[in-house]
Amino acid sequence: MDEEIRKAGDYTIIHSLHIGDREVVLGENQENQDGQKFMCAFCTSNWLFARYDDVLTSDDYPEIVAVYGQRIAEQAEKTRVDLSKPKFQGIPNAPLTEKDCTPISYNDDLNGKIIVIKPDVLRREYRMATQQIKLCTGGFGASPNSRGSACCCVDLYSGKESRFERVDVLGTLEQEQLPEWAKLGLVEYRQKQQKSKEQGAR
Repeated sequence: MDEEIRKAGDYTIIHSLHIGDREVVLGENQENQDGQKFMCAFCTSNWLFARYDDVLTSDDYPEIVAVYGQRIAEQAEKTRVDLSKPKFQGIPNAPLTEKDCTPISYNDDLNGKIIVIKPDVLRREYRMATQQIKLCTGGFGASPNSRGSACCCVDLYSGKESRFERVDVLGTLEQEQLPEWAKLGLVEYRQKQQKSKEQGAR
């Protein structure tokens, strides 16, 4: 089966590399009337849409490839620095495996549970404990015996929201099993939720 053709405006994406929070793409449009046949951009996407930023165009393929390579290098370094923070904080960050958590079944309710994401579901740079431990906040996939599969989550290290499929969940952790950084993240999240409720009640 032919791969789906990916487009960014009138440009067909011919090369891409996703690292960290953004993807670097290189596109081609041989029919461009201005002679700007090649483009390079950053792509930020989720399960609903993709947005292309910092778009540069050129009629010179080697030039745009040089830009593509430079942007990949810069994004890789930014990601390396971001992901090195736990190490500098003295946080053990080895990937969690099945032996570190309790496996789930189809009948388990994941709402409000602390879940562990399978490392092989995550991109290579994110296969570490600080990226695996989440609080499941809802989604059809969080309910037992549901036809839906999406689980809405909050990252207990960064506080960022994310979405995974139920099949991506390796298992669950009890609060007493959490490393200290995750306990702190859970407390901060609950305090934030309580503050929002109090403000909404005014």
